[in-house]
Amino acid sequence: NQPAIPPNQQRKSITSIQPKMGNQALVYTTALATTFGVQTIGFLAAYALKTETFYDIFGGLNYLILAVISAVLGASGEGALAWIDDPRKILVTVLFAVSRGWLLLFLAWRAHERKGDSRFDEVLGKGGGTPQPMRFFVFWMVQAFWVMLVSMPMLFVNSSNVNLPTFSGYDFGWAILFAGGVLTEIIADIQKAVWVKRGRQGTFCQDGIWKYSRHPNYFGEIFQWWCLFAFSYSSSQNPLGGWADPLWWAGIVSPLFTMQILLTMQPTGICNAEGRNLKRYYDKCKERYVKYRENTSILIPFVGYSRVPQFLKRTLFFDFERYEYRPSSSNSAEDSSIAKKDEMEGIRDYGTQDHPNV
Repeated sequence: NQPAIPPNQQRKSITSIQPKMGNQALVYTTALATTFGVQTIGFLAAYALKTETFYDIFGGLNYLILAVISAVLGASGEGALAWIDDPRKILVTVLFAVSRGWLLLFLAWRAHERKGDSRFDEVLGKGGGTPQPMRFFVFWMVQAFWVMLVSMPMLFVNSSNVNLPTFSGYDFGWAILFAGGVLTEIIADIQKAVWVKRGRQGTFCQDGIWKYSRHPNYFGEIFQWWCLFAFSYSSSQNPLGGWADPLWWAGIVSPLFTMQILLTMQPTGICNAEGRNLKRYYDKCKERYVKYRENTSILIPFVGYSRVPQFLKRTLFFDFERYEYRPSSSNSAEDSSIAKKDEMEGIRDYGTQDHPNV
C-alpha cells in the first residue's frame, strides 16, 4: 500500500495550483476587458468626430496593448518567471509585436493615403444620410472580437507559469515556422505596395513571392497563427499535456477564425479578391491571367502548381470553385464599379478593414 499523503502536503499542492489558475484567469479577463474598452473609446471618439480614419489603427494598437498587458500580468503570479527570464514568452511576445506592429504601420500609411473609407459613409450619415450610431458601434465591437480571438495563443503562452528554460526540437521548429509566416506576410505586403506605387505594371502583380502564390499575404497571415497555436502547446500547465488542456484547445479559434474570414466571408479576403472581382483582368489581359491562374497557387506558395490534380486544388490547396470568374450576363453598374475597384490587397482586407455588413 502507498503511504497516505500528509494533509499539510495536500494543502500545499492544492495552493500551488491555485495561483497558476488565477494568473491565467487574470490575464484573459483583463485582456477581454481591455480589448472591448479600447474599442469603445475608439467608437466614442470616432462618432463624435464623424470620422472612420483611425478605425483600422485602433485594431493594430489593440493587439500591441494586449501583448504588453499579458507579458506584465503573466509574470506577476506566484512561481512565474520574470518576463525577461522566460525565453518562450520573449519569443512569442516579440514576434507577435512585430506581426501586429507591421499591421499598425501599414494601416496608418493606408489611412494617410486613402484619406477615408467609403464603408462607413452610410453609418456616419455622410452625403446627407441618417447616422446609424448602433451599427457603427457594432463594427467596432466586431473588431474587438477579432483582436481577442486571434490573440488567444499569445495570451496562453504569456499567462503560463510553466518553467522551461530551453526549447525542444518541437519548439524550435514551430518558432521558426511562426517567424517565417510573419516574414512572408510582411514581404508580400511590401512587394505589392511597391508594385502599386510603380503603376501596377503588367495589370496583375507577379513580383517576388506573388509569382508563386496569388495571395501570399493571406497565406502568411493564416500560417503564422497555426504555427503559434502549435508552439503554445508546450506552455500548457496541465500535467497530462496540452492535448488535455481546454484552454490550449481554445487557442485554435485564432487560425480557424482567420481562415473563416479570409477564405469564406464577403466582402473581404479571397472572396473579395477573386470571383467577380477578377473582371478587370479578364477584360484587359484574359490569356495572360488565365495562364497565371493555372500555374500559380491561390494561397500556398508552390512551384509546379499546374501539375497538381484538380481535385487536390479544390480541396487541400483551397482553390475552390466559388473563386472562379463567372461573366455577368448584363453590363450592370455593379460590374463597372468592380472594374474600377482598388486592387490594393493585404492583411488589412479583413478584420480591421472589411467586416461583413452587419
